[in-house]
Amino acid sequence: MMMARKQDVRIPTYNISVVGLSGTEKEKGQCGIGKSCLCNRFVRPSADEFHLDHTSVLSTSDFGGRVVNNDHFLYWGEVSRSLEDCVECKMHIVEQTEFIDDQTFQPHRSTALQPYIKRAAATKLASAEKLMYFCTDQLGLEQDFEQKQMPDGKLLVDGFLLGIDVSRGMNRNFDDQLKFVSNLYNQLAKTKKPIVVVLTKCDEGVERYIRDAHTFALSKKNLQVVETSARSNVNVDLAFSTLVQLIDKSRGKTKIIPYFEALKQQSQQIATAKDKYEWLVSRIVKNHNENWLSVSRKMQASPEYQDYVYLEGTQKAKKLFLQHIHRLKHEHIERRRKLYLAALPLAFEALIPNLDEIDHLSCIKAKKLLETKPEFLKWFVVLEETPWDATSHIDNMENERIPFDLMDTVPAEQLYEAHLEKLRNERKRVEMRRAFKENLETSLFITPGKPWEEARSFIMNEDFYQWLEESVYMDIYGKHQKQIIDKAKEDFQELLLEYSELFYELELDAKPSKEKMGVIQDVLGEEQRFKALQKLQAERDALILKHIHFVYHPTKETCPSCPACVDAKIEHLISSRFIRPSDRNQKNSLSDPNIDRINLVILGKDGLARELANEIRALCTNDDKYVIDGKMYELSLRPIEGNVRLPVNSFQTPTFQPHGCLCLYNSKESLSYVVESIEKSRESTLGRRDNHLVHLPLTLILVNKRGDTSGETLHSLIQQGQQIASKLQCVFLDPASAAGHSASLRWLCSCW
Repeated sequence: MMMARKQDVRIPTYNISVVGLSGTEKEKGQCGIGKSCLCNRFVRPSADEFHLDHTSVLSTSDFGGRVVNNDHFLYWGEVSRSLEDCVECKMHIVEQTEFIDDQTFQPHRSTALQPYIKRAAATKLASAEKLMYFCTDQLGLEQDFEQKQMPDGKLLVDGFLLGIDVSRGMNRNFDDQLKFVSNLYNQLAKTKKPIVVVLTKCDEGVERYIRDAHTFALSKKNLQVVETSARSNVNVDLAFSTLVQLIDKSRGKTKIIPYFEALKQQSQQIATAKDKYEWLVSRIVKNHNENWLSVSRKMQASPEYQDYVYLEGTQKAKKLFLQHIHRLKHEHIERRRKLYLAALPLAFEALIPNLDEIDHLSCIKAKKLLETKPEFLKWFVVLEETPWDATSHIDNMENERIPFDLMDTVPAEQLYEAHLEKLRNERKRVEMRRAFKENLETSLFITPGKPWEEARSFIMNEDFYQWLEESVYMDIYGKHQKQIIDKAKEDFQELLLEYSELFYELELDAKPSKEKMGVIQDVLGEEQRFKALQKLQAERDALILKHIHFVYHPTKETCPSCPACVDAKIEHLISSRFIRPSDRNQKNSLSDPNIDRINLVILGKDGLARELANEIRALCTNDDKYVIDGKMYELSLRPIEGNVRLPVNSFQTPTFQPHGCLCLYNSKESLSYVVESIEKSRESTLGRRDNHLVHLPLTLILVNKRGDTSGETLHSLIQQGQQIASKLQCVFLDPASAAGHSASLRWLCSCW
């Protein structure tokens, strides 16, 4: 066929016939040599359109259908390709085979009565209205597939692909196949058409068969051989392009690539496509609950998805997606499992902290014990279906409780054993601490002031030494040293008092001479209480000097018992029991001598304090003076309605020293506010010398609730107020009390 010129817009078309061993099972064995798979992969290279099963055993109706059309060849359709020289061309592909009757298992009778070898070498093919073949499922269901006819019902064959199966075919002898192929080649050679030998199924190829096939090709005018695998999609295009180059000499010569080199290239291409597709899936799919239908729709436009599906097919793409989903689910479950296992020791500590209760219990018995605990459901959840990681519970993120069936797993059992060991070790450490303390208390070797470095050798060989950390030993030893040093000092002080005569006749400045100190030490030196402080000589000398100072200058500051001496205790008692109102005798220089001053705190909530302050001010004179029982007082009011711990709401300030407090309430909430404020105020001054707020005179007043005529509520508030007044040790006034705030002021003045 003449090749179209460059200026000719027609695309060159080539008709290729694929031939090879065919016939009954006796001739070809249990399976074919791969001619159909080779044609399928070339015409429809997408993995989703590739089928491994193409049967040649047909019913009479299928053989007579429009696809087979009573012929022993299949029309695979038209293919457009840009080959190595980048020039586009078209190819019509036919496959010469032999269809077997499923009843007689003999070749179907057709219009061409020649044997396969002669029929396969035909260069003129004719079959009116013959349809393009897709797959075996198409036979009998032609209306469900694209119906494309063989052009003009006839084809002129331009070249042949002669297939040789190099795999270990079942019930087939390779030498017999090669003999058949040799006879077939002799028939094809008579047509003078180009021939290319195609080795099929090289993915399962036998080395000797491949070698013998190459030898055969060399013996037949040096035929070109292409090693292929339709299953792995290796060198399939190369086989057809090699034949096209032989048909059209104007095309560039095709380079024949050995099978394993081509397989490596194909594998690398698939691996790259797979990596890109897996990256796409990992980027899009973040949740293990995603489904394939929705995700595949999202990915359809992505080249990473298209390339991988083209090479490996939708099912493999779905399989990788499901593997990713499985991995996400596994990671999700493992994250939750780690959280549960991390919480399990806390649950054990909360529910079974007592070693005596579980010391001899197995994990199974401990599990039953856990269910009896009152707070069991706070820590665990009992699921209807188990195991927990195979149920919908894995997605219940709001429930952080531990699935109870997790207790049946090995990690949970290990954590229970670790909990037991921890409790046993804690008990052992407590015992060892006690043993160490007892050892220190009974040891004559441990004396006051002995450094830890010297004492360590005392315990290194004891059983308890391995159970405690160095810092724990040092802490216990330090506390023990403090106890025995304090006791030794007390004993030494008693010793000094017993030898009072030693400290007479000193100089006026009570400073003993070196000789006098020597005498004192000589006299006391034989006493055990003196020797007990031999490692603390500096402190012992200081105690002697302090004692001398006390003998000659006895004050509470120099007293050996300070601050526990009687004088200091009495002074503290007096200061804490009696109040000294500051400003009691300080009169306002501008006021009348008969006028006393009252600094009054008014404590209330929600405006009660401010309202009463305004009412009292309304009853005062223009200069804030208030007359009670004929006596005039100068009032200074401080209403407080917020948190008394804040400086702005403090009972006292640098310029305001309260003499009393009116506490107002009209509800449970406001009464609670009063109680809390009084307690906070008292707590703030505990331990201080100026803690007179602890004894500040108080009056608790129930204020009428506006618009509330409920006697029962009023009665309840009165009862609560009386109880609180008793607790606070203060006066209680209810709305029925005469004079209201006047009575409270009168009582405060009497206290003051």
